[in-house]
Amino acid sequence: MGDPLVTTRPVTRVAGRSSTRAEDAVAIERPLEIRVGGRTLSVTLRTPGHDGELAAGFLAGEGLIERGEDVLAARVTAAECSDQPDVVDLELAPRVRLDWSKLERHFAATAACGLCGRAHLESLRAGLGRVAAGPPVPAGALAALPGRLRASQPGFSATGGLHAAACLDAAFAVRMVREDVGRHNAVDKVAGALLAQRSYPAAAGILWVSGRAGAEIVLKAARARIPVLTAVGAPSSLAVELAEAAGMTLVGFLREGRMNVYCGEERLG
Repeated sequence: MGDPLVTTRPVTRVAGRSSTRAEDAVAIERPLEIRVGGRTLSVTLRTPGHDGELAAGFLAGEGLIERGEDVLAARVTAAECSDQPDVVDLELAPRVRLDWSKLERHFAATAACGLCGRAHLESLRAGLGRVAAGPPVPAGALAALPGRLRASQPGFSATGGLHAAACLDAAFAVRMVREDVGRHNAVDKVAGALLAQRSYPAAAGILWVSGRAGAEIVLKAARARIPVLTAVGAPSSLAVELAEAAGMTLVGFLREGRMNVYCGEERLG
């Protein structure tokens, strides 16, 4: 298949007592090492493509950069063998200063246990700003999003194994859709695309995600100043708390013309 999101693998398909051999489409998943100025910041598993966006969006979601001008260049280097990660190296503007001692402690802690990650989320909530109210959002237009965006997910259509994130403006025009094996990665790619367009923070519009809405997804949307977050799946309790703190509208179980509005219902028209 020509799609870089997808490869094929032989499978045995079993139905009752019969079995057949066939080729099946599967989503590509490979490690990506994110560097800043040649120094390793993080390693993630992702679907290749839009790696510069992913890295920049990741930094924005962590509050390390604030606008597109903070990134001067993104250099992507493919791994020499399958056992090595691909590498994306960001060059940041001289005004951007990273406290590497804090970053190394944070990424080591959040990778070690959920409790440390929870403590990090609590610290982020303490400084969480509220997003702008914005214009009313038609509930019927929200309900139509899954159907509208289905054609923009070729990787999922082929494999059933990719998540998607989409950003729409206040008039419900689709700005970009990104797919990835990781929900967070798909959102970071959207944020990176906004950064590249010099329209981050967005300060308006809707973020749609194909999976559930966890706390980190809410935080990424809040950092991007996107007032409405909609998800096909369920939110977590902490996601609802963070969305309320940020003054966002949080919608879950958005499917088949139905939805649950967990907070920010006053925006819906």
